[in-house]
Amino acid sequence: QVQLVESGGGLVQAGGSLRLSCAASGRTFRNYHWGWFRQTPGKEREFVAVISRSGGSTYYAESVKGRFTISRDNAKSTVNLQMNSLKPEDTAVYYCAADGSAFNPAQAMSVRRYSYWGQGTQVTVSS
Repeated sequence: QVQLVESGGGLVQAGGSLRLSCAASGRTFRNYHWGWFRQTPGKEREFVAVISRSGGSTYYAESVKGRFTISRDNAKSTVNLQMNSLKPEDTAVYYCAADGSAFNPAQAMSVRRYSYWGQGTQVTVSS
């Protein structure tokens, strides 16, 4: 089992920044690749970013590319999402997730790929 706890959400004005963190406990952190997803009411959970086990590969949704940065700290068992130039359309509940299967960038964008999920943290961007 892997337990995930997100933090860092909040209210920010458009153009501002937030840094989300996901702390993991349980099984070995480095054995997983990690994703961030987000969800708004009435919509499906959507892919935001993913980082491979080594941290050497990262992929982003087109809507956040150039503004968001995913990173991981294996020593601290945390994965972070730095969000800059935030827009009102970034408003959502953000979730981190872990996948222990072989890394495949295309499949890593699917929620079905992930075995473990955090409880989510709310991000609200005001205009």
